[in-house]
Amino acid sequence: MTMLRDPSVKYSAFPQVPLTNREWPSRVTTSAPIWLSTDLRDGNQSLIDPMDAEKKTRFFDLLVKCGFKEIEVGFPASGATDFDYIQNLVRTGRIPDDVTPQVLTQSRADLIRTSFDSLEGAKTAIVHVYNAVSPAWRKIVFGMEMDEIRGIAIEGAKQLRDNAARLPGTDWRFEYSPETFSTAELDFSLACCEAVMDILQPTAEKPIILNLPATVEASTANIYADQIEYFCKNLPNRDRAIISLHTHNDRGTGVAAAELGLLAGADRVEGCLFGNGERTGNTCLVTIALNMYTQGVDPCLDFSNIDEVIQTVEYCNNLPVHPRHPYGGELVYTAFSGSHQDAIKKGFAARERQNDERWQVPYLPIDPADLGRSYEAVIRVNSQSGKGGVAWVLEQDKGLKLPKKMQASFSHVVQAVADETSRELGADDIWQAFERTYLAEGGKRFQLVDWAETHTKGVGAGADRIFAGKLTIDGTPRSVSGRGNGLMSSVIAALAESGGPLMDIVDYSEHAIGQGSNVQAAAYVECRTADGKSLFGCGLDTDVATASVRAILSAANGAQ
Repeated sequence: MTMLRDPSVKYSAFPQVPLTNREWPSRVTTSAPIWLSTDLRDGNQSLIDPMDAEKKTRFFDLLVKCGFKEIEVGFPASGATDFDYIQNLVRTGRIPDDVTPQVLTQSRADLIRTSFDSLEGAKTAIVHVYNAVSPAWRKIVFGMEMDEIRGIAIEGAKQLRDNAARLPGTDWRFEYSPETFSTAELDFSLACCEAVMDILQPTAEKPIILNLPATVEASTANIYADQIEYFCKNLPNRDRAIISLHTHNDRGTGVAAAELGLLAGADRVEGCLFGNGERTGNTCLVTIALNMYTQGVDPCLDFSNIDEVIQTVEYCNNLPVHPRHPYGGELVYTAFSGSHQDAIKKGFAARERQNDERWQVPYLPIDPADLGRSYEAVIRVNSQSGKGGVAWVLEQDKGLKLPKKMQASFSHVVQAVADETSRELGADDIWQAFERTYLAEGGKRFQLVDWAETHTKGVGAGADRIFAGKLTIDGTPRSVSGRGNGLMSSVIAALAESGGPLMDIVDYSEHAIGQGSNVQAAAYVECRTADGKSLFGCGLDTDVATASVRAILSAANGAQ
């Protein structure tokens, strides 16, 4: 086959919708739609290995737990597997009273009858009938004219009416789809839906569901929204219909199309968890729901334990959820970049100071804790990471609050380790590097054994202090002493008299780690040598004075 030099000549721009005074661009979503999960039907039929009864039951229970009130449980006319599973759901009483099962069928008399039989005994149920209406399907697939296609829709509606009368023990509801709506003439889709409504005679109290699918996503999302608004404005007896959306993701904008379709007047959204479905998949219900959540709208679905949801979905579908999938992916709340990490760290610090619950943390559109995620994986460290990320990990894991300059200094140590290992560093890696650099005394020039402090002129400001310490210096035990106007200056004097570096204290800070009897003091010091080099030290001890002594020795060891 010869390739065209410019393949674009094979395609035509999607036509605009003749919609004047469109209203959807200025609307705002203020409430959740009706949700329908089609994971057990549309999602299942797209799997390499379709779910067995055990997996379908596990998935069904998950959907109920998440709060779905309408669930498409299968295509019972496709074979005994789906039929028996659906009948078992009904007969075992597994379907809660507030959950309505739905089944899908083509507009054929025998298939519709089988679909009703599968749900016999259910308290309430939806039977969804469809037939394709667009030009390509009419001409290429069926070889039919518009009147013939419309006749299929009418006959399907009659079968719905008659089978419902045959099985009066169930409260039957009806759904009709002009399949391939997204590529069909709008007025013809309207004509088919009007004909179905004429047969079924829905009321405002018991409306029909009219599903308008983007069977193949063939336009930008705004054009799909125009199609929905045009349909809603031109449908007679609009109050007798629930307008439902079923968007696919062929262009990668299935979520956007559904969101704009809701603004355009739709009432209901069909889709799958994490976007499973034919070809590029159905719209992702998790994404749409949590998008609403981040705008202050309750989606009326519960994803507060998103990892449990993912585990079940991955098990049942035998497909992984991509690590970058919105909201659910393993890496979506993770920052490796230094500038991102610094902004997130500052955002959490600001949140601790604020007086309300409003969420405002850079790079995190949603609080991971609201989805059952911990903050441990928010910042992860590799060779791209900066001081903010390293400091965040130490603070979250060990309770250390490094001063800003010390953060910058230690980040170079961590980056060297990351470059050497060529991998992401975990919290243990960072802690071990911190211990080696500042805390561990083994192999270091100055090691503390014991110490005491005395005052030479009374107690109080300006009093001279004498540090008397027992240290190991270059492997040899030694007694040292030094005089200063404070404890730390006397330690520095003792070190200088024992061959240590000449240093001045530039900055000192301390804080407690933990509470009660387990509290520990962390002391940080920045010193400057005679040649202008900055040295940083950290000391940990249950006694804050001992922690400060250890911090000075830690800084002195950095001069090696």
